[in-house]
Amino acid sequence: MNTFHALALAAGFALAASAAFAQQPAATPAIPGVVAAGTPIELVREGFKGTEGPIGLPDGSLLFTETQDKRITRIAPDGSVSSFLENSNGANGLGFAPNGDLVAVQVADTRVGVVHPPERARSLVERFDGRRFGRPNDLVVDKRGTVYFTDSGINAAQGTVQNDGTPTDAVAPPAVYRISPAGALQRIAADIERPNGIQLSPDEKVLYVANTWGEHVLAYDIADDGSIGPRRNFARLAGYRKTDTGYSSGADGLAVDAQGRVYVASTVGVQVFSPKGEALGVIELPKPPQNLAFAGADKRTLYVVGRGAAYRIVTLAAGNPGRAK
Repeated sequence: MNTFHALALAAGFALAASAAFAQQPAATPAIPGVVAAGTPIELVREGFKGTEGPIGLPDGSLLFTETQDKRITRIAPDGSVSSFLENSNGANGLGFAPNGDLVAVQVADTRVGVVHPPERARSLVERFDGRRFGRPNDLVVDKRGTVYFTDSGINAAQGTVQNDGTPTDAVAPPAVYRISPAGALQRIAADIERPNGIQLSPDEKVLYVANTWGEHVLAYDIADDGSIGPRRNFARLAGYRKTDTGYSSGADGLAVDAQGRVYVASTVGVQVFSPKGEALGVIELPKPPQNLAFAGADKRTLYVVGRGAAYRIVTLAAGNPGRAK
């Protein structure tokens, strides 16, 4: 072998190794009706700041929030990324009202309100019983315009004051709230240690709440008048373990597909459960996910965000057609 061929061969091996290292997409196990075996997990991009709040748009694109940069970002169907809204007041979870208003829980100056379109931007609620919210985390909006949202409470890193200077002892404790279509605020659950992701069943008769510090996704039956029934354990989460700050499952964002299956972002990946709470499988990702949503023209693409990265996975299942998320 002459020198030229040796160098070319070495360069080819190096290039192939480099490409293999750069590509190596994770692949999913088979979860019947959800995802086919070997489906690649596509990295859209890394380097985002505080990835949360994904929600699909009618044009097949996806919005998600960068809480640290106070920005809402859009991923187009072709994978290109652009800014959708700057100065979002630290928008976290997102939802669409029946009239198309984009509603967000916001963590900078803590509140829940409309952030888009600009001409209709306004605050919906900022306090409960005179106390500011600790850290509004996630929300879901039903077909009538009822907003359900979680407040996961003050982060230990916040110290003795909120971002706006409010003393932490003047901040409302962790809870789940309901804002009626008329704007009335009601606290509907105050017994969850760290309420996080929140979602509704397709028929909007069951409310699901992820408890980051608990071993189960929780469920509440919803009556016709909007009141909720007793708390019950819906699904047992894998990965519940002792951490530096106590026991945690890492349960974060939730999504529901058209068949009523529930998807949970947690420290072990995306855990998928049947409508009865039976474990169906786990989709592992390169980084622990924080939130997820179906998008695309047919809602058969599952977008997952977390730890500064955004991924997407082609699925057999379709997202709920009757609600943005």
